[in-house]
Amino acid sequence: MKVLIVSLYHPELVRGGAQQIAFELFEGLKQRPDVEAYLLASADHNSPALFKSGARITGFDGRPNEFLFLSYDYDHAWEKGGNVVLIEAFKEFLELIQPDVVHFHHFLTLGIDLLTLTRRVLPEVKIVFTAHEFLAICPANGHMVRRTDASLCTRASAVRCHQCRPEHPPEHYFMREMWMKRHLEAVDVFTTPSRFMISHYAAWGLDESKFVHVTNGLLPRSMQLPAASKGERRNRFGFFAQLVDAKGLQVLLRAVTLLRAGGFTDFAVEINGDNIHFATPECRAEIEAFLAEEEKLPLGERNVVFNGSYHHDQLRARMARVDWVVVPSVWWEIFCLVISEAWSFGRPVIASNAGGPAERISDGVDGLLFELGDVRALADAIYRACTEEGLWDNLVQGIKPPARRDEMVDGFLAVYGAA
Repeated sequence: MKVLIVSLYHPELVRGGAQQIAFELFEGLKQRPDVEAYLLASADHNSPALFKSGARITGFDGRPNEFLFLSYDYDHAWEKGGNVVLIEAFKEFLELIQPDVVHFHHFLTLGIDLLTLTRRVLPEVKIVFTAHEFLAICPANGHMVRRTDASLCTRASAVRCHQCRPEHPPEHYFMREMWMKRHLEAVDVFTTPSRFMISHYAAWGLDESKFVHVTNGLLPRSMQLPAASKGERRNRFGFFAQLVDAKGLQVLLRAVTLLRAGGFTDFAVEINGDNIHFATPECRAEIEAFLAEEEKLPLGERNVVFNGSYHHDQLRARMARVDWVVVPSVWWEIFCLVISEAWSFGRPVIASNAGGPAERISDGVDGLLFELGDVRALADAIYRACTEEGLWDNLVQGIKPPARRDEMVDGFLAVYGAA
């Protein structure tokens, strides 16, 4: 079986959960003797050195079966490619590979229209689409967060989308929905990493019977934690995510400010991540202003340390420096791969009580949940984590190993092989 994985970005160029899972799947499929796997990952002008005159689809770093789709002239209003030569190159790539399955892990920077193009070029191919967010439904970055009041959105409509993005009239969003659904008709099977997503897509109008839940999986990891000394405080917290609005770092930093204002300073927060250039100017300014002020403090008075970006191989060392992982996301947070990463290293998670984290974490059993976006609630959770005797040990005991990569691969192979 030939399987082509189509991914938003390559995780070695731009970190992110969707591209990491697509790459993990590709790596896992390569281990199966009856599968010939290919990866086509998009690149945009955040990696300008990769763009050569006349290049459209190129090999990546000399790696077998790994290719880059060099995205040009992408139309974000309609989520489609704007470069005819690039679309022709994708058609020729499909004809050359002749896959049995084309598995799209996104359409951003690629184009929703590549779904129908794939069906037209290869009428018998099986098309699988994994939704890592709600971009087909929501033109506001696929987050389904109301820009009018920052509340979670449960229903898209032409008027509601216009309220969030008034640069287009309601008619545009009516036509956009028709456009998206028309291209999604080419998909044979939709998969989601979290079950709650299925009801959102079904309410929007897609056929619920075409959806399958396949959880994300990682290579097994384990790290023996040092035995806690009697009376030892578990007061080190880690943030592992892209520095963008939806990930909620600003909420965590406000909680730090609130704790310090109340006189509590016996804790440390380590920030791990990058891609702040994808944040809105307002969010970026808030994060950068906080970190700049923190840098002015004497070392002994700092509660927050910014470690910067990290490679996957550095995750073990970064996790070893913290006791808890904080996921303060202000959107639905579809699956949240960092929860799996934290659990694989025996770290309990403090997370917003919506979407994927709420589906995965049992409050008080293997982690703590707090009201999404509520700075006071997060501050209270951090204070509790630092001061409640035995809490950390009890939550660690409740952690179950996250799904392994081979389990995820088995799940997708079952989808590929289904009639």
